Amino acid sequence: MSTIADTRAALVSAYSSLAASVYSSVPESPIPPAIVCVPSSPYLEPSLISGSTVKMKINFVITVMVQYNSNAASIDNLEQLIIGILAATPSGYIVGNVEKPTVVEIGASSVLAADINLSTYYTQN
Repeated sequence: MSTIADTRAALVSAYSSLAASVYSSVPESPIPPAIVCVPSSPYLEPSLISGSTVKMKINFVITVMVQYNSNAASIDNLEQLIIGILAATPSGYIVGNVEKPTVVEIGASSVLAADINLSTYYTQN
């Protein structure tokens, strides 16, 4: 990857084949099912800064959202989308924990959402 932005773009590209809207930044009004790839905290963890070489771990949070209509159907839809994301994640990315599902109010509608913690290592020369 030539830039830090390319690491997020690779995720968005990989997830675009899934049956969901994919966003590389927080959308004003996400359309569920949706996948939102944004920086996590800590975002950048430098491990080497030496002259023109910078090496770091980059952390992302992938927020997965489905329409919240009935609990049983919504959790099943969320789990299927999470499995699809795990299968589509490119090599070189490390999948961490998947956080518990939570009902989130977005505008006038409710979604069931869960966060996937993801990281990769990056070297800038």
